[in-house]
Amino acid sequence: MSAAMEPTGIQPGEVTGFLTDSTLCIGCKACEVACKEWNGIDADSMSFSGFSYDNTLALGHSTWRHVKFVEGTPEPGIGGNSPQQVSWEFSSDVCKHCEVAGCLDACPTGALVRTEFGGVFLQPDICNGCSYCVVSCPFGVVQKNEDDGRAFKCTFCTDRQKAQLEPACAKACPTQSIKFGRLSELRTEANQRIETLHDRGMTDAQLYNPEKTSVKGIHSLFIIRGEPQTYNLPPQPEVPAIYMKEAWTSAVTQGLALVAGVAFSFLLARRGKKERA
Repeated sequence: MSAAMEPTGIQPGEVTGFLTDSTLCIGCKACEVACKEWNGIDADSMSFSGFSYDNTLALGHSTWRHVKFVEGTPEPGIGGNSPQQVSWEFSSDVCKHCEVAGCLDACPTGALVRTEFGGVFLQPDICNGCSYCVVSCPFGVVQKNEDDGRAFKCTFCTDRQKAQLEPACAKACPTQSIKFGRLSELRTEANQRIETLHDRGMTDAQLYNPEKTSVKGIHSLFIIRGEPQTYNLPPQPEVPAIYMKEAWTSAVTQGLALVAGVAFSFLLARRGKKERA
């Protein structure tokens, strides 16, 4: 059996994930190409944007893997892995497959489901294009294709996982910047990697996995240097559903106040009639 078809050994029911190490990414965009090839997604953004050397700019309905160009101010002798500072770095972004997924909570049709591997899968044949998932994603990952009418995002290569193959992006990565495996093992590996980076002087390296938020952690872990905002990652992502209690409480309070006001006005009207009588 060729290396490209080597089985992962991961069985349905085992929770899997990605570990994306930005300190190893070289910006080749092989993951983007592999994702498009495997999933049959059309090419897009083939011209320079004028904002960055990166031509795809962000995740979207036709870009399920996106290599970010973290472009700082270059200084002679200082590169992306220099202990002194981050000057030029790359990081491959993807759907976070949240533990508590805002898109999954908001979907009214059942188009979004949790798979046997723990990822969040969007079934395009069930999607009705309502866009509730788009506005409910804390990371701005899901996007509606205005020409098609449906929303799209990373499938976590669920079809490949069912065949015990790793996702196309991880298979294509030449530097192992994108690793795929059991989520618990990836967390351990990430912590070990951060210790190594700290020993090498990169004390600003950290693991991005917002477990202490309403998202409760993600299945796409990121090793980054510096602040999450630099990589367009929100420091405190929140699932919109957490505001429902406050919203309903406010609505009920206002409703009761309205009822009380109407009742009081009726009482005043009746009292006025009695006094005139």
